[in-house]
Amino acid sequence: MNSLTETPVLNPPAKFSQTPQNETLRAKKFPVEFTAGARNAVTTCLRIQPEERITLITDERCLTIAASIAVELDRVGCKWNAFVLESLAVRPLVEMPKAVLADMETSEVSIFAVEVQPNELQSRMQMTDVVNRRHMRHAHMVNITPEIMTQGMRADFLAIDRLSQAVLDKVRAATYVRATTPAGTDIHAQLNSEYRWFKTSGIISTEKWGNLPGGECFTAPGEVNGVFVVDGVVGDFLCARYGILREHPLTINIEANRITRVSSENKALEKEFWDYTHTDANSDRVGEFAIGTNIGVDRVIGNILQDEKFPGIHIAFGDPYGAHTGAPWKSSTHIDVVGLEFSIWLGDADGHEEQIMRDGEFLIEA
Repeated sequence: MNSLTETPVLNPPAKFSQTPQNETLRAKKFPVEFTAGARNAVTTCLRIQPEERITLITDERCLTIAASIAVELDRVGCKWNAFVLESLAVRPLVEMPKAVLADMETSEVSIFAVEVQPNELQSRMQMTDVVNRRHMRHAHMVNITPEIMTQGMRADFLAIDRLSQAVLDKVRAATYVRATTPAGTDIHAQLNSEYRWFKTSGIISTEKWGNLPGGECFTAPGEVNGVFVVDGVVGDFLCARYGILREHPLTINIEANRITRVSSENKALEKEFWDYTHTDANSDRVGEFAIGTNIGVDRVIGNILQDEKFPGIHIAFGDPYGAHTGAPWKSSTHIDVVGLEFSIWLGDADGHEEQIMRDGEFLIEA
């Protein structure tokens, strides 16, 4: 069921507490291997200062990861409040708990380390609405796992930022992107000069909140046509359900920015993906076109948070993040799809074409 049609839970049952759970996190043990990734998040990516306030949002599944971040917040000496979603409301969330949103109104930084459940996108949008309005630095660590904490979160984000800036400079001058893969992807994305490109390299600013681990440049495309073969992963809750799709890829036919057909040997995936991308009038529309730039990861792992940053192209159907890209339409859904081993060409208005990736390897010096 679409979360927009569900009955909101305005007053949580009495068993729920609206108070921060700082001491719960301070008492939680975690593997020492998480420390490098947590420190990267707090000091390199978010650059948190002692005088700042932070809202840390987590859940029971990500409690050890949040605990490692909490230790780093204490090490910096800043003020922070932590909220464990299951202590505030029933999951899946219909809306973001008011205690969380209220705390964010007084914070400079927010961190969201949570394993998502079906139909929770609307609650996350409520959270990012506050982030956007207040120009907060926000780390979006959706479906963060121990594997990501010891892989993608240990990347050299300063190097990724340099590469992302080099990619950004090139795509902002391009009028189209053309891309192919050995699995059969063959797409052409006409760019719209009125829609802005952004980098979310892991170095998070007030200009645009970012996923961690970071590493991508994205925009809302003008028009995408062709075939996109998903032999990597699909996003949202489908990622955990179906994992890596190399053996049974999902083929998506796109015309004039809309899905016209999907096919896969995995018929359950085919049906769930089709249903999700037909939730509302724009759920089947390409809302995001992105180039992954996280050269710190060398393979997909079956988790969209890290896999969408894998070097190559990913696109998303649904909401175009219009507050940032400038695209004027909206959707209640947003689902990413990732392919592998891309070759990518950029074209400009003068008819010049430059290849920036061959078989998954960047050809750009940064």
